[in-house]
Amino acid sequence: MRHGLAMMLTILPAAAIGQSAPESAPGPSSERSAQGDVAITIYSNGVALVQDVRQLPLPSGVSRQEFPDVSSQIRPETVRLSGADVGIVEQNYDYDLLSPNALIEKAVGQTVTLLRTNPATGAETRERAQILAVNGGVVLKIGERIEVLRDDGLPVRVIFDSIPPNLRARPTLSITLDSKRGGTRPLTLSYLTGGLSWRADYVALYDEAKSTIDMQGWITLNNGGETRFANADVVLVAGEPSGANQQGRYGRGSNGGLIKPGTESSDRARLGDFYLYPLGHRTTVAANQQKQVSFLSVGGVAAKKVYQFRNYWLGTSEDPSSAETAYSFSSSREGGLGDALPAGTVRVYVRDAKGQPQFIGENAIDHTPMGSTLAIKTGDAFDVKVKPEIVKREKIASDEWDRTVRYRITRDGQKPQVVTVERARDYYRTTMRYTITNAKPEAVTVDVTQAGLDNYWGDTRVPSESLPGEQKSLDERVWHVPVPANGTVVLTVSFDTRY
Repeated sequence: MRHGLAMMLTILPAAAIGQSAPESAPGPSSERSAQGDVAITIYSNGVALVQDVRQLPLPSGVSRQEFPDVSSQIRPETVRLSGADVGIVEQNYDYDLLSPNALIEKAVGQTVTLLRTNPATGAETRERAQILAVNGGVVLKIGERIEVLRDDGLPVRVIFDSIPPNLRARPTLSITLDSKRGGTRPLTLSYLTGGLSWRADYVALYDEAKSTIDMQGWITLNNGGETRFANADVVLVAGEPSGANQQGRYGRGSNGGLIKPGTESSDRARLGDFYLYPLGHRTTVAANQQKQVSFLSVGGVAAKKVYQFRNYWLGTSEDPSSAETAYSFSSSREGGLGDALPAGTVRVYVRDAKGQPQFIGENAIDHTPMGSTLAIKTGDAFDVKVKPEIVKREKIASDEWDRTVRYRITRDGQKPQVVTVERARDYYRTTMRYTITNAKPEAVTVDVTQAGLDNYWGDTRVPSESLPGEQKSLDERVWHVPVPANGTVVLTVSFDTRY
């Protein structure tokens, strides 16, 4: 059926529908709105809470009140209406909106007027027709004949006598209220909705000479729905409230460029365990609109460029691979950005020889507490390469402690006995070589990380290493390898494992 309606709409433009909606029911694009004082709280997962305070004249007793201009993606089951001396009897959400498609579908069985224009003479002819069906196309009864409204390129308009009562020009919530007294009073309509979302975008300008970074943070607010919210008080929440059908998670993936999580508390307001980012001024969130508002602007923050290479367990290569370039800085109060950072994308720029900022890469970060250390990866280094190789992998014998195991056992009520069991256990020693080359005219430091040390056995030992390393976790060990300008350094490390 949708295919036929798409054909029909090519000959039924919305402006050509005869007697359309009255002026008291403006369309979604109209500037007029029945909304009152609107406040919107938007969460990171695309859920938003709308709180709309409207002044309504209520009669005493039971009456039906309509609330037009609610979100087109409202979740009706979350609606809450509060006001003095008012109770809710019933509520309905009318989401069947007025459109050319809906108008034709709801007009089945009704009589309309077909206005045809002769393209050669411009003469217009009118015929009354009954709409019989809308199934893959529009079937009409005109007099004694049956006709299909075709997409034949001839100018045809359909004029409707009236609008079906169950079609709305705007999303409308109707609520039956029981008021203990008459009079005008404020009613607060609250509901959850989709269609409203936000994200953080960061622009970072790195100064090579000063080793500093300037950071600008932007809130990008998006309204993907058909409802306009005028002069709204908007608060953004850096957090994702769990849903009824959301599965619990025991862990997450990599947290973007987070190197070390912070332990400093931000001065920002909180909502539970979430941080709040108010826009600071009222704004109109138009339908199908995206807008940006600045929330962070810091200059001259200490930063440095770092090179990183991560090798997986038993990873070896015949060809060198590029190290990753990253830019490291802190979000701490002293010497850092001084704020908690909502999840978003960090885009890094560096000035060229003419002083013009040039884009060099971007990466995502998760919600990051204040006081954290981050390293934003921007791409692969052209001049810095690392070649990991397995030099040797051999069995090594277990020592006496691991060779013998003693058990205390009791048999058939006899006195306990100590039994010594001797068993051989093999261990393995893997010797790795990492060759780091630097074709740059200045010295660099490359952070070489060996991962996979805790894959199965949970007890990896490093009996020898040509440069002292740092154990980041049970699974990873890192070496900060200084490499001279136009030079080569070889890092050699041995690992003892059970397998």
